[in-house]
Amino acid sequence: MSGHSSYTPKTGFERWLDARLPIVRLMHDSAVSYPVPRNLNYFWTFGGILMFMLVAQIVTGIILAMHYTPESKMAFNSVEHIMRDVNYGWLLRYLHSNGASMFFVAVYIHIFRGLYYGSYKAPREVLWILGVVIFLLMMATAFMGYVLPWGQMSFWGATVITNLFSALPVVGETIVTFLWGGYSVDNPTLNRFFSLHYLLPFMIFGVVILHVWALHHVGQNNPTGVEVKNVQKETVPFTPYATIKDLFAMVCFIFVFSYFVFYQPNFMGHADNYIPANPAVTPAHIVPEWYFLPFYAILRAIPDKLGGVIAMFAAIAVLAFLPWLDTSKVKSMTYRPVAKVMFWAFVFVCIILGWLGAMPAEEPYVTYSQIFTALYFGYFIGLFVIGLFEKPLAMPTSIADSVLGAMPGGSGSRMASATAAEPHAKG
Repeated sequence: MSGHSSYTPKTGFERWLDARLPIVRLMHDSAVSYPVPRNLNYFWTFGGILMFMLVAQIVTGIILAMHYTPESKMAFNSVEHIMRDVNYGWLLRYLHSNGASMFFVAVYIHIFRGLYYGSYKAPREVLWILGVVIFLLMMATAFMGYVLPWGQMSFWGATVITNLFSALPVVGETIVTFLWGGYSVDNPTLNRFFSLHYLLPFMIFGVVILHVWALHHVGQNNPTGVEVKNVQKETVPFTPYATIKDLFAMVCFIFVFSYFVFYQPNFMGHADNYIPANPAVTPAHIVPEWYFLPFYAILRAIPDKLGGVIAMFAAIAVLAFLPWLDTSKVKSMTYRPVAKVMFWAFVFVCIILGWLGAMPAEEPYVTYSQIFTALYFGYFIGLFVIGLFEKPLAMPTSIADSVLGAMPGGSGSRMASATAAEPHAKG
């Protein structure tokens, strides 16, 4: 997709370095001259937003780790020490805790964009699977981070979730004992979770590099789902066109992020986590963080413990098989009328599952959870069946046609439209 390198060293030092370590060439080809489809909309800016959030989480996490004490009798007080006594400790803590929520907001939008525009279809199957791996690592990292404040919800959340592994035959109890470091959630558990919470973000960063590498190899998808045929006509250089667009979207996202940090810092948290962990007192209603709630609802929808665990993990694993479950040859649901309706119904199902996950495990919520769990998995079955029979709408023959309006209903961005009339020889 990127083609021949357009980088030309201008100084003697640049030529010397390029001959030995072409890192400047790599950066230029990846972030300056890299061709992107000229019809990308603002949903494509969330990749850059996610990279920004990952770096922000790593930086704030490292600084917080300098003041945090991973010891069961001191962890809660060390968090209070950060909030009260460390210079700008309150800001670091709120940036990190709200940053986790903003990270998941961005990743869910990123995932739903991929679902709508068929970004999982050939030749991007490996790119999509790497994204699912990143999502799983994010969930593991967030769960372990939620345990670290060692409040009531942290402690009991760790107890409930780690206990799920005991449902696995043969190895279940061994896994739980290993996670706990003993026979109950206690100091060894906190130490394990702190170590893994510190390590996993760097693993995420490594998989993100693979994800970006795979993206640059196969090229970006676009709202039409039509592959680039003419690089000169149908693409623009990443810088300045996509860069400016990404920066604008990132600033808007940071404004929203800042609102929660400075005005509603505990909006997405739980009041019980400001109570020190007490193994003798069980909270009335144990709930995970909001970004786990849909999967928590699926877990509770199955009356059998092992069945619930399998369903919960299957709800994530099924995403990795989408390239083969969706049998349609058309990528974008813009041109798939039946699949488009199914997609928006799926979004609604996920939102309702999130609401049900926050409700008590009693009727009628359990029955509703079972119904919406069936609808969740039914979406993937529906994609397989509908793809065999659905008649798509007329599609543009090229990205250029969609940008220039040659096809009614063609999808194009303002950025692309502004540059469509110019010859692309300079790019």
